[in-house]
Amino acid sequence: MEGPRSPAESEFPQVINFLNSSLREGAEWSISNEYPTALTSNNIHNIRIITDEERIVSHAVLKPLIVKSPHVIFKVGAIGSVVTDPSHRNQGLSTTILNSCLKEAAQQQCDVAVLWTNLYDFYRRLGFELAGTEMSFTFEAPLNVPAGDLRFSDENRVSPEAIHRLYSTHTVGSVRGAEDIRKFMGIPKTLVYTAWEKDGSLAAYAIEGKGADLGGYIHEWAGGTSKVLALLSWIQSRRQGPLTLISPRHCRNMVTQLTGKGAMVNEGFLGMIKILNFDQLTAKLKRAFRAEGVADIVFERTAGGVLFGVGSELFTLQEEGDVCRLIFGPLDIQELDMFSEAARARLAKVLPLPLWLWGWDSV
Repeated sequence: MEGPRSPAESEFPQVINFLNSSLREGAEWSISNEYPTALTSNNIHNIRIITDEERIVSHAVLKPLIVKSPHVIFKVGAIGSVVTDPSHRNQGLSTTILNSCLKEAAQQQCDVAVLWTNLYDFYRRLGFELAGTEMSFTFEAPLNVPAGDLRFSDENRVSPEAIHRLYSTHTVGSVRGAEDIRKFMGIPKTLVYTAWEKDGSLAAYAIEGKGADLGGYIHEWAGGTSKVLALLSWIQSRRQGPLTLISPRHCRNMVTQLTGKGAMVNEGFLGMIKILNFDQLTAKLKRAFRAEGVADIVFERTAGGVLFGVGSELFTLQEEGDVCRLIFGPLDIQELDMFSEAARARLAKVLPLPLWLWGWDSV
């Protein structure tokens, strides 16, 4: 058994064949088309494999992302495509290869690692916890939002630069270039819906589907709220069955509008998150608090856990998962009754931090 290690360039086709047979058997496309910025030779140094007699038996990939938010710029290590050959399972290979990805992410100064899974107990043993927030809105009844002067299209031939300009108006999200978006738009089973102004400028866009995942889900969108809602109404008129939009909680206008239109609302987690560089992350937090006029924030590791609070009002968090849920949600600062009302108001100036990854970021 050899590894975990990065594959050699000559092994890259073997890596993709292993993933196609393990994760996309019967699909009409290669999994490398589904994750064009992660499963690429340009990211080969962040791919990890374990081999047995030169045959790949376990795999995982790391995709580092820079994520902007109003208070903090994060470096996030997204991890995915974790798979072990059935003949080599229950030998600890997935744990070994994941730890290799986590070590690499920490060495690359990632603040946190994020992954998406339903194997919660397995990943909790590695220090991950369900954290962050995600809201989904499912609407079966017609939205009936008037189109006004907007023109709609479902043609994929859209300028990536135009989509990038709208995407960049989001206050929270990964830092991308137009070339990244060009690659994402070519992902199989991706539907691109757009709304256009009379002058030919792009007013809104919405993305449904991503290869084998997210069919029936609008997982990326941008534009003015009224324009996005008009686009969603048009999408509804062209398809059968319910449509679901995924949104960050901090997009308050969109959340308010969709709730008011009778959408079924489900509040969930962004994903499973693990803090990798505690001191680096809390230093960013302290700078964010100081920018808000709160200079006496305390966020320190101690022998008993993590000492957290403001001024003389301090509390020890003993579980790493509680620290993660406090920083990124869904723990609500206003519900922490161990702090006074004045302390809660000061803490809520920054926490929870809005961390968000749009659907095209997932691996």
